[in-house]
Amino acid sequence: MAVTKVLWPTDFSANASQALEHVTSLTEKYQAEIHILYVIEDMGHHEPWYGDLDRSHVDRIHEWERKAAEKRLNEICENHLQGCPLYVKHIAIGDPAEEILKAIDEQKVDTVVMATRGRRGRFQFGSVAEKVVKNSPVPVVTIPVAPGK
Repeated sequence: MAVTKVLWPTDFSANASQALEHVTSLTEKYQAEIHILYVIEDMGHHEPWYGDLDRSHVDRIHEWERKAAEKRLNEICENHLQGCPLYVKHIAIGDPAEEILKAIDEQKVDTVVMATRGRRGRFQFGSVAEKVVKNSPVPVVTIPVAPGK
């Protein structure tokens, strides 16, 4: 099996960063592209618990998070991925699992490498990882997170 494009979804957590070593190993071995995806969770779709959110306020929060994500993605690329032939940064807004699955299709990746849980995960296998594994049309390599992390 030839690997030409690898998708690494990250939420910038320590858990997600554990997958980075595997991503770089794959890309060095196969000279593959790395597609790094960060998903901003869409706050605008939640029920109004304390009243309606002003859409402009939600948009400002999303824009602030997008700028912070761009900065973090640039730091990762500069500090950890200089040996990779090509890396492409993606930022999406929406449901993380849905956006990962959409990126698989749109970017035509061969493999996904991701941690079994992200920053909010309390169980060994998180809901986002589960949805991606169950619905992905390509192989998904899951990197287990050490207990207690």
